[in-house]
Amino acid sequence: MDQGVTPPVFSASAEIDGDHLRVVVVGEVDMATADTMLQTALREPAERITLDLRAVTFFDSAAIHALVRLAQQFPGTLTVLPSRQVDRVLAIAGLSDQSWLHSA
Repeated sequence: MDQGVTPPVFSASAEIDGDHLRVVVVGEVDMATADTMLQTALREPAERITLDLRAVTFFDSAAIHALVRLAQQFPGTLTVLPSRQVDRVLAIAGLSDQSWLHSA
């Protein structure tokens, strides 16, 4: 019987440093969790936002919609760090050339 810790299906946490908010998202972002990701990013007033999606394993159309809403609300001040999966989904959606996307 394995008693190792199972990684969460989804989590979103935020840290604020002055006017910069860093939101770290882990796991699957889908219809059930996309709004939580968005609300976590909007919870604290900030001038700059980094959305760290490097630990995201699944990203669907609801997640894309939440991300686009965030980009519209923070034009020129949003930075998105995608996982390989997120990068692929955004490329398929035609969003790989967005200035806020900082692929590795």
